[in-house]
Amino acid sequence: MISNQLILNKFSFLGEKFLTELQENAIITDIKAKTEIIREGQKNKYVPFLIKGSIKVFTLNDGRELIYYYIRPNDSCLMTFSSIFTDYTSRVYALAEEESEVMLIPVSTVHEWLIKYPEINRIFYHEYDKRFSDVMNMVNDAVFHRLDKRVLSYIKQQIDVTGNNPLKITHREIANSLGTSREVISRVLKKIENEGEILQTKEGIKIPVNENVRTV
Repeated sequence: MISNQLILNKFSFLGEKFLTELQENAIITDIKAKTEIIREGQKNKYVPFLIKGSIKVFTLNDGRELIYYYIRPNDSCLMTFSSIFTDYTSRVYALAEEESEVMLIPVSTVHEWLIKYPEINRIFYHEYDKRFSDVMNMVNDAVFHRLDKRVLSYIKQQIDVTGNNPLKITHREIANSLGTSREVISRVLKKIENEGEILQTKEGIKIPVNENVRTV
């Protein structure tokens, strides 16, 4: 039974009949932090909508991560949805960054709804717009911003996603996410700490309280 009001509101424009079918077909499940949800090459059986937590969507190249975007509560994974029009094969990895709650809708049901309720496409067009913006921001950061700016932006983004300040994260995890080495990240973190942008404590990396931790 779906009790989350954000999820119900998201689909409410499709009418009561649809909401009844949603309640009948959706599967609600909990996912532990740092759990892999799907990997590249696996078949997608469900289209996920995040109720609580955060999910990282990325690819791997020589063992290094390239993050495409984060799924936040009330969002879906656009790349999972797009795969149902081809061979159902995932082109990305998805990992729960923290304890998460997810609503799963079987792919076969989504196919039926696209015909029966064509206005459902509004949801996925909206997701496409958000995810496209996320990917463009990622490309701009990688091409135009210095590494220290990228590291600081990444830390602020993680604080925004998790709501934790200080943020419990290792230098290696940051390095993997930004496609560089742990040693380089350690030097960069020391530099931006000396500049007063962050504090490194036993509890994690902290943005001073006078900083606006939300990123655009």
